Amino acid sequence: MNVFSHDVSGNKTVFNYDTFTFSGGEEHIRFNIEEILTSVKIEIFARLTSSSQIVKLMVAVDALRRLSNDSIPIELVIPYFPYARQDRVCVEGEALGASVMANFINQLNFSKVTIWDAHSDVSPALLHRVINIPQLSLLMRYEALCQRLATGELTLISPDAGASKKTIKIAEAFKGEPEVIQAQKIRDLKSGDIISTEILGDVQGKKVLIADDICDGGRTFIELAKVLRDKGAIEVSLFITHGIFSKGLDVFEGLIDTIYTTDSFKPAEEFTQNKSIKLHIIEM
Repeated sequence: MNVFSHDVSGNKTVFNYDTFTFSGGEEHIRFNIEEILTSVKIEIFARLTSSSQIVKLMVAVDALRRLSNDSIPIELVIPYFPYARQDRVCVEGEALGASVMANFINQLNFSKVTIWDAHSDVSPALLHRVINIPQLSLLMRYEALCQRLATGELTLISPDAGASKKTIKIAEAFKGEPEVIQAQKIRDLKSGDIISTEILGDVQGKKVLIADDICDGGRTFIELAKVLRDKGAIEVSLFITHGIFSKGLDVFEGLIDTIYTTDSFKPAEEFTQNKSIKLHIIEM
């Protein structure tokens, strides 16, 4: 978690703090009162990828509000919004996780909350004073990739119906040069297993780019890449906003040639590498 102080002139500096975890698991944080004297705004950048990070955010906000007598606005930047995939109740007895997390964030009463490429429209609708940075804005930072899209060299693959709107927006941004082909998958809602994947178009001899927001274990993209290869695609690339890659990159070997992602979920140095796959990370 990084904390920044903004002064009246618009200068942004790192706000230093001490933190440690007690043996019982409790998180502790302490800020320096001298650093807050010139602040007119505080910005917190956090990757909320574990329960401890969520608690650290909570105690940090409380400490800052006490230190400033609740007189300084605090903004939050959480590129990866946790629980965003739990945006509906698929099976009776489940929680609506996105709502639970949004309520937690809202109760901290930030003056602004910024997230990147929300999984669906549900999370931004639940959050107060939110800005959702769209996938297209993040993709535009990859100059070489943009050039390939602008010339129509790459065909865009939408992995499922949920990603189709974002994929079409990417194509529109490049004046329709990249062709868009829709894929669809059938999933068992109880087990989460993908039963089948279908490509609704011709990829024979084409270089394709799959675009989506989240890659966790990668099963969706593994199965999709297999079908794309079987159908004759000669190059398969993957653009993912939030690269979790919980099973590493080895699972994509022989299927996906290049992966583009951001450092929203973890810092660039924490990504594993695979000598057969080109990995491009834009540090935001």
